[in-house]
Amino acid sequence: MHDFSGKIALITGAGKKTGIGFGIAKRLARDGAHVIISDVCRDIGVKDYAKIGCWEDLEALSKEIGGSAVRIDVTDNESIQQAASFIKEKFSHLDFLVNNAGAGPSPNLLQYMELDIWEKTMNINLNGTLLVTRAMLPLMTRPGAAIVNTASRAGKRPRAFGGAYCVSKAAVIMLTKVFAIEAGMNGIRVNAICPGQIDTDLERWSFELQAKAFQKDVQQIIEEEEKTIPLKRLGTPEDVADIVAFLLSDDARYITGQAVNVDGGQLMEI
Repeated sequence: MHDFSGKIALITGAGKKTGIGFGIAKRLARDGAHVIISDVCRDIGVKDYAKIGCWEDLEALSKEIGGSAVRIDVTDNESIQQAASFIKEKFSHLDFLVNNAGAGPSPNLLQYMELDIWEKTMNINLNGTLLVTRAMLPLMTRPGAAIVNTASRAGKRPRAFGGAYCVSKAAVIMLTKVFAIEAGMNGIRVNAICPGQIDTDLERWSFELQAKAFQKDVQQIIEEEEKTIPLKRLGTPEDVADIVAFLLSDDARYITGQAVNVDGGQLMEI
């Protein structure tokens, strides 16, 4: 446990109860922070996996953790600026920022990927992280301010059919390092996390796609994935949230510019 009493935290992409973002929100709230959760509040893809929900759903989730809610479309700078104004007016400052919003729409071989899908992936994952960070940095004026960006293991290890996602997350890692240098001048730490196979609804959807493509059942796909993980299990949103809480805490006061793997040992680096 960390003592985040009096701290104000903003988490993007936190509108799905079973997702990593809300898992982080619950952990920071449990540690005493006032957490502002945000999301785009609309259906961004297929079936229920990608449905974020309406504004009322987001407000209800924020009440579960005793926090606040704000609508942010990370591809819309006006939406981001409105959120920054709301935070400044209500709280006057921001201590923690977690850029968790992300997407991997319509996986395909790069050779055949529609340009609009490539651009959409970059706009959400990379440009969204840039725009939100630029808007929130002026509010991060108190000692101990810190940022964590959600990258991915895919940003370090390429895979077919996920090229746009891989490239965008690799760019998020580099963006993190550049911001660590620039924001470090003001004492703000900036790190990234690189989750591997985390057991969320969206990950389950990916397993379903693989099962359909390879004519296997979903449980077989999961078991095959688990065999590639040294710890022999999928990760959980709580596993990720614990690392984020550490990176935001004063225990990590001399850590910045890092991209920390949270993958059960799938990706081991020297």
